[in-house]
Amino acid sequence: MGFIIPAEYLTLVPSVPDEYEKLGSYAMIGLPEELYETKYVEKGQMRTQYEIIVAGDNFGCGSSREHAPIAIGAAGGKAVVAQSYARIFFRNCSATGELYPWEVAERIVDKFETGDTATIRFNEKTITNERTGETIELKSLGDVQPVVDAGGIFEYARLTGMISS
Repeated sequence: MGFIIPAEYLTLVPSVPDEYEKLGSYAMIGLPEELYETKYVEKGQMRTQYEIIVAGDNFGCGSSREHAPIAIGAAGGKAVVAQSYARIFFRNCSATGELYPWEVAERIVDKFETGDTATIRFNEKTITNERTGETIELKSLGDVQPVVDAGGIFEYARLTGMISS
């Protein structure tokens, strides 16, 4: 099941600017309403007010197409912090350059509430819940960070001279 972006929206082409924006408006729309009262993107809006998603284990499972991280990024998401990821979702975050897929050693989703302000400090590799003041260590992004910084694998390859501009 594609909770991040259901299959019916996969006909949208992210390289078309209007369709990219529309794709973002559907990010996380597949989440069950009875479990998630607050919408990632409010009805009638194109962007989210939540730049950071704090998630549990195996985030992105069932969302193996590149549309999943693109939808979150198009909505205004910048990073996901999770205990683990579905392998393909993690790779698509890097390949598309849409999201920083931070990992943590322990389950932290229970330490945040929807609407909490979270701050990621890239140099320190930490996330802080500003409501509670708790700071949690993040695992290094390693070689993924410069690829996402560049805007995806093709931009990174151009910047590093692997392919011509």
